[in-house]
Amino acid sequence: MSMSSILLPCVLLIILFACAYPLGFYLAKVGEAQPITAWTNAVEHRLYQLAGIDAHANMNWKSYAMALLVFNAIGTLAVYTVQRVQTWLPLNPQGFGNVSPDSAFNTAVSFISNTNWQGYSGESSMSYLTQMLVLTGQNFFSAATGMAVAYALIRGFSSHSAKTIGNFWVDVTRSTLYVLLPLSTLFAIFLMSQGVIQNFAAYKDMTLLDPVSYTQAKISPSGQALNDEKGNPLMETVSSPIQSLAMGPVASQEAIKLLGTNGGGFFNTNSAHPFENPTAISNIFQLLAILLIPTALCFAFGKMVGDMRQAWAILGAMTIVFVIMSSVVLISEQQAHPVLQTLGIDQNRSEFQAGGNMEGKETRFGISASALFAAVTTATSCGAVNAMHDSFMPLGGIVPLVLMQFGEVIFGGVGSGLYGMLIFAVLAVFIAGLMIGRTPEYLGKKIQAFEMKMTSITILVTPILVLSFSALALMTEAGRSSIANPNAHGFSEILYAFTSAANNNGSAFAGLNANTPFYNVLLAVVMWFGRFAMIIPILAIAGSLAEKKRLAVTAGTMPTQGLLFVSLLVSIVVLVGVLNYIPALALGPIVEHLQLFTR
Repeated sequence: MSMSSILLPCVLLIILFACAYPLGFYLAKVGEAQPITAWTNAVEHRLYQLAGIDAHANMNWKSYAMALLVFNAIGTLAVYTVQRVQTWLPLNPQGFGNVSPDSAFNTAVSFISNTNWQGYSGESSMSYLTQMLVLTGQNFFSAATGMAVAYALIRGFSSHSAKTIGNFWVDVTRSTLYVLLPLSTLFAIFLMSQGVIQNFAAYKDMTLLDPVSYTQAKISPSGQALNDEKGNPLMETVSSPIQSLAMGPVASQEAIKLLGTNGGGFFNTNSAHPFENPTAISNIFQLLAILLIPTALCFAFGKMVGDMRQAWAILGAMTIVFVIMSSVVLISEQQAHPVLQTLGIDQNRSEFQAGGNMEGKETRFGISASALFAAVTTATSCGAVNAMHDSFMPLGGIVPLVLMQFGEVIFGGVGSGLYGMLIFAVLAVFIAGLMIGRTPEYLGKKIQAFEMKMTSITILVTPILVLSFSALALMTEAGRSSIANPNAHGFSEILYAFTSAANNNGSAFAGLNANTPFYNVLLAVVMWFGRFAMIIPILAIAGSLAEKKRLAVTAGTMPTQGLLFVSLLVSIVVLVGVLNYIPALALGPIVEHLQLFTR
């Protein structure tokens, strides 16, 4: 590994923990419904009055789940509707038409579920109003929903013989008003200082210093492709002295895209675009923004349950796996590509220029920053990218895939990472209890049959969705026809797509044409159930735990804050991921890696 590959993750983690620790105490204050400031409290209560909400009425887990589902169902309808009528709405200087029904459906579910899978090109499909009103709006609301569920589960552990787990409307409001809005405002200002654009201008036509020539198929006046007598397309060379530069309110969407671990970019190339991520400084701060709230929520968890050692145990398990997986992708991408070696291409110059595998990466970031970004964005459920994962070495590409297949719990999304890891902690103490013949406990709550049934559902939902829908896509002509690369890599592209959708990540290998009715519908179904089929049993666990008494620690209580528990927790996360997915991985990236050396 190069020195930058060692220093960059270390610096990132040091800054991250220094920022997340105080933020975690603030998040605990938000989750415990403590007053923040006099004027913000007045704004908060006014919002409740306008919405007709009783902020003091707590909910049981079923009411909480129903409110959550209704809120997100209405949001889905709103996002879908605006896309379908955007051509008649204002703030559409490019005159974009309405989005097709299947693409609008996919995008609506994608942004509601915090997946932000994008089968479209934002700068050529979505008006400014659509981007700002519903897409950016849902970036806030989906992140706030994840935070609300995390708060509800924490209350389940910290409550004592309670019938309720909080108020969903209060949790969403406070998460948005006190956390997401102020952080996003500050971060958007910083991004603009680095060169991220923020305007409502029409697209700019710029004269190129060197005209661009390219070959394209000849098109008849009626719009049909022209073919020769053998049926092959007729090609023509076109030279263009003009390039159109997309404009738009980018910084405001970019900030919440990262802080909310949403990942949906304004531009098709996401954080690889210079208008979204212009400098090396903006790149490192984007990495920090992605990890900030998921990390801070771990500290908030420790504060709310009254034991900060629990927070360090959860965070320690996340960090160990993250460091190992990041090291794998960093090392892999700095290796010379075997196929290029056989062609005599020099790959051994300085890393920032071309050392190692520079295919699909921005030269202004280099290999280390690009590989680390891939690890961060898939360890969280962000899905933003600054390089094309499709161009990674097979072992480099397997890291983002496996990080998602762990269940998006290695830091994970805003809220979802914490509640996912806590579910694995429940499984860990249950397995430990089986070993010693004692009823398992976690944070003073007995883990019994109901909790384990809900835990099993939560853990098995995503593998079932990933593997069954990947198989369906491979068995149908509509699924196979979108594969650009045959054999093992094509299989990896499909496996990656459904892994990303089910785990609500949103990144893609980029070689799969997923903007078809088949994939738009299937991926939307997977995204919806990947989100809410996990949330409902988690809320059920929260409600069950809240009703139980908190037991005193005894000599027989398994400690859940030491190195032994951290090791057990890491083992459970890795083991579940390996058992579920290793056969599929063997057919994709592992085979592809072996093929590199048998050509």
